[in-house]
Amino acid sequence: MSQAARSSTAQTYAVVIGLEVHLQLRTRSKIFSDCPADYHGADPNTFTDPLTLGLPGTLPTLNREAVELGIMFGLGLNCDVSGFTQFHRKNYFYPDAPKNFQLSQYDRPIARDGHLDIAGTRIRIKRAHLEDDAGKLMHPAYAPYSLLDLNRAGSPLIEMVTEADITNAEQARAFLETVQAIAQALGVSDATPEEGKMRCDVNLSIHRPGEPWGTKCEVKNLNSFRSVERAIQYETARQARVLDGGGRITQDTLGWDEGGGKTFLMRTKEGEADYRYFPEPDLPPLDITPEWIERVRARMPELPAQKLERYLAAGVRESDAEMLSLNVEQSRFYDEALKAGAEAQPLDAQKLANWLLTDVAGALASSEQSLRQSSLQPAHLASLVRLIDAGTISGKIAKELLPEVLAGHDPARLVQERGLSVVTDTDAIDAAIDAAMSNDPATVEKVRGGNAKAINALFGPVMKAMGGQAKPEVVRERLTHKLGL
Repeated sequence: MSQAARSSTAQTYAVVIGLEVHLQLRTRSKIFSDCPADYHGADPNTFTDPLTLGLPGTLPTLNREAVELGIMFGLGLNCDVSGFTQFHRKNYFYPDAPKNFQLSQYDRPIARDGHLDIAGTRIRIKRAHLEDDAGKLMHPAYAPYSLLDLNRAGSPLIEMVTEADITNAEQARAFLETVQAIAQALGVSDATPEEGKMRCDVNLSIHRPGEPWGTKCEVKNLNSFRSVERAIQYETARQARVLDGGGRITQDTLGWDEGGGKTFLMRTKEGEADYRYFPEPDLPPLDITPEWIERVRARMPELPAQKLERYLAAGVRESDAEMLSLNVEQSRFYDEALKAGAEAQPLDAQKLANWLLTDVAGALASSEQSLRQSSLQPAHLASLVRLIDAGTISGKIAKELLPEVLAGHDPARLVQERGLSVVTDTDAIDAAIDAAMSNDPATVEKVRGGNAKAINALFGPVMKAMGGQAKPEVVRERLTHKLGL
């Protein structure tokens, strides 16, 4: 949808959006059995057990680590996690759920009444609850059958539900990026949409300003932030077209066609009564005590919001500080480099951020690598920045060394072995200046005739003659002196 179309829709209707986010928790075993949970890359249906298969007589046993990760995530979302929590059976038939019910939480979720502040707007979090995941259906192209893989069935999930406080696609994406950063920083989930470890459902309705909210539709199982943005934009425009044409929005569950860029009807929306919730008879309620909460809180690492405050206090500009705070891999590397660089004396935090977010990130993107995949050492990047800061090498030399530094080489040793230190010997620089002036007398006359900017035509050849190793400030100072300026 074009920007003009979105703008026209926004002028006519107000958009109301709530998100449901599913995160697969990072535990060794599944949530209600000791079946291993790390099934990624395994053959289909090899990570199952009697409980996963829904065999008669099997009983669930709650995974304590899943509960504690749920408590930790709730604390990261500023939720209340105290008191009783309980599991219910959510009854429905799906072919990828052999038990014919899901073990989930209903009126006593593990976390409730939280919030996140996104660009000055508070997004309230209604609840976050634990549940087990279903299996996965695969539909081969043109085949008259579907395939069922139950490796994922029984994996621990936490589902977070927001209040309808989101008003546009961009805000929704920013919220999801923050949730992902919190989950990864805390280690509660890999939160990787591309691996299915973070999925999102969008509930969306529109109404004319001043009128009651419209009927909402739910777009299910969006597995990328880009898909969330596109689905919100499309569904907003679709509902506007229906209402403008005199039609009525029905409460439906929709799918998202990524290739076609549009939603499609999956089924009419179930109501809460359709699920026939009742307490799970084989799992007693849990009492989350203040002492338990404090033990979990003591395990919590620094959150993205805390990192942001620390980076800003260190002098990193806001846009870079935000980027670092939301990227766990980059922030961890940055902190290690900052610490390594400070062993001699404090390193310029902004200059280090510039190199990591621009030069290093660009080089890694070109080679289709991540920081983790590269051999770059935090101490080596700190050393490279310090060499520039101290005037030992020029920025040009540093950029030339970067590929080798990314391959794991120590820049200080490279500079020493190759004699790459910046030349400050004025005799050598003066000789290069004399040669440049002799080769270009016309430019010399321009400069001496009052065209001061023409000095740059001499500066370049001098730096080239010095192999880029002359200190630029010294070259400019000696040029100015020799030209009588």
